Amino acid sequence: MVPHLTTALSGPLLSLETRMLQDMPKIEHWFRSQWLEYASPFYASVDLRNSGFKLAPVDTNLFPGGFNNLNPEFLSLSVQAAQVAVEKICPEAHRLMIIPENHTRNTYYLRNVVELVNIMKAAGLDVRIGSISPDITEPTILEAHDGQKLLLEPVVRVANRIKLINPELGDFDSCAILLNNDLSGGIPDILKNLEQDLIPPLHAGWHVRRKSTHFEAYNRVVAEFSKLLDIDEWLLNPYFETCGEIDFHARTGEECLAAKVEELLAKIRTKYAEYGVTQEPFVIVKADAGTYGMGIMTVKSPDDVRDLNRKARNKMSVIKEGQQVSEVIIQEGVYTFENINDAVAEPVVYMMDHFVIGGFYRVHTERGANENLNAPGSHFVPLAFEKPCTLPDCAGAPDTVPNRFYAYGVVARLALLAAAIELQETDPLN
Repeated sequence: MVPHLTTALSGPLLSLETRMLQDMPKIEHWFRSQWLEYASPFYASVDLRNSGFKLAPVDTNLFPGGFNNLNPEFLSLSVQAAQVAVEKICPEAHRLMIIPENHTRNTYYLRNVVELVNIMKAAGLDVRIGSISPDITEPTILEAHDGQKLLLEPVVRVANRIKLINPELGDFDSCAILLNNDLSGGIPDILKNLEQDLIPPLHAGWHVRRKSTHFEAYNRVVAEFSKLLDIDEWLLNPYFETCGEIDFHARTGEECLAAKVEELLAKIRTKYAEYGVTQEPFVIVKADAGTYGMGIMTVKSPDDVRDLNRKARNKMSVIKEGQQVSEVIIQEGVYTFENINDAVAEPVVYMMDHFVIGGFYRVHTERGANENLNAPGSHFVPLAFEKPCTLPDCAGAPDTVPNRFYAYGVVARLALLAAAIELQETDPLN
């Protein structure tokens, strides 16, 4: 279930959140029925934005890289969820190989890998880290930013399996491979056509996956959920459009982009008028594939995407692994009115299997309430859990501390369910 949290907004609870508390048994029953039909992703993180009038996911990551930012006091939640997740995919597993990203110089990311290893070991698995980076040609000890060490060993392909061959530690052949590498640059040959279980599956990588496909699935999920609660689905769902065949360097596709921006802003203005929202509407234009906060800009007018200067075009044209951007998603911008020490913040919720295991605030001291916070200069504040980690206090007042974050867990799980549907429908074996 969704843990209780000790941090809370000072403002009154949204009527939407109150409705969720009132309908908690109905909501949990609905989720249980959904998980009978769809297989949950192994793990995921969801970026949320809470504007006070709207609570919506803006991104869902199927290769989460911030386990080091979760509250260590509640490691047990992650361990229990990991045990359930592993049992579903490979119940006989006693060895697990983790394949991380190739960027070994990011010492904060390395600390995430350390934490992931700790969780999987505590779940009862023998865990080693296999690297597919061309820079790792022999067993290599790396150090995270806080001094914690981890051993990376080069992955070796033997027939249709990958293994670790180490004379000192012994060879390592695992039933399952946990990818913490989002495959932005494509599938390396060494991972193709393996007989071992790859989790998440290869088609969850950004070489295939599209944000627009995810949010199309989310549209369906939130439509059904909103009907269940008899609420306006817009309160949980950011509008979006897509624009393909765009080339920021050659300046082709700009008019398509400007037209989609204008269309989306008009739809948002209509909703703002309906709900008496006085803020200025905006949209976020970002690469339809990719992560790490690259290839993103805030737009308030169609003119903002016409005649971009060279610096802006360069920023938008390339994402992780040097991949060129040719498709973008134009997503309704959702203000965030949450603050930590006067800095703008947004909650990021982490899940394993279909359980919420924790989260953190992404905080940026130099960004505004309408800007992308996943950018250099951001830092993280763990969401502190309040004991016991059970259900919300439905008998308590809506502003009872544990109740504030129940809605966050609900919306994050809606996005998780959308990811489950997305993976099922894009599975090449289906």
